[in-house]
Amino acid sequence: MQIARTTEELRRLVADARRAGHAIGFVPTMGNLHDGHYSLVRIARERAGFVVASVFVNPTQFGPNEDFARYPRTPDADAGGLAQHGCDVLFLPSVETIYPFGAQASVSIHVPVVTETLEGAIRPGHFDGVATVVARLFNLVQPDVAVFGQKDYQQLLVIRRMVRDLAFPIDIVAAPIAREANGLAMSSRNQYLDAAARERAGAIRATLEAMRDGVGAGSPFAGIEAAARAALEQAGLVPDYAVLRKADDLGEPAPGQRGGLVALIAARSGMTRLIDNSLL
Repeated sequence: MQIARTTEELRRLVADARRAGHAIGFVPTMGNLHDGHYSLVRIARERAGFVVASVFVNPTQFGPNEDFARYPRTPDADAGGLAQHGCDVLFLPSVETIYPFGAQASVSIHVPVVTETLEGAIRPGHFDGVATVVARLFNLVQPDVAVFGQKDYQQLLVIRRMVRDLAFPIDIVAAPIAREANGLAMSSRNQYLDAAARERAGAIRATLEAMRDGVGAGSPFAGIEAAARAALEQAGLVPDYAVLRKADDLGEPAPGQRGGLVALIAARSGMTRLIDNSLL
């Protein structure tokens, strides 16, 4: 595996791979990598002969009271893990490389509609930062395929909409959610949980399964959502939301709709915020 820190280094390596006849796969990350991230690399490897992963903690997607400074940074461990899992190039750009005029004076991308609910309502500006940095990374890497985890379901919809709207010639692949033994979705933020909190957080997955069962049984959506919030609270979590939405755009489902749904949960365990979802 090679490491590129500048645009010039990255583009030279990608151009060499293209001349060798390889399709380019891309996995953008914020680092502090775990098995969930490495599963994305494996999926990219299945679809492309040359895989680039980026590690960049993007300042524009963090709100003023969020954990940008606290977000764990482990570049050496990340590089070792990526090398072991089939990555060809690790892109480690500086803030100046991604935002040459500064993060606050940069061109920003806003994806309407799908950003205006759930995470977008709770974290104003978050998805503008996500769309902006991903578009910049796409322009730098110019991949044929990019892999994103389904755990960040709303983010996945935002990226897909942006790619279609701006006509990026990139295939966006959704990777299944990687889970710990108790069903908790893998996340870099899980390391903030002690053993007891991690075990309690397994209730998120169990609650999603109960929501699925409720839909299958024909229960009213309002009752399913209320029961889900109660189950999370009983497990010692503080839910931001536990909802059923249309899977294609996160709009409110029609009464009695049973297909094309997604259950989504965001809940806090102490200071740690966890998200998960299940396509129904």
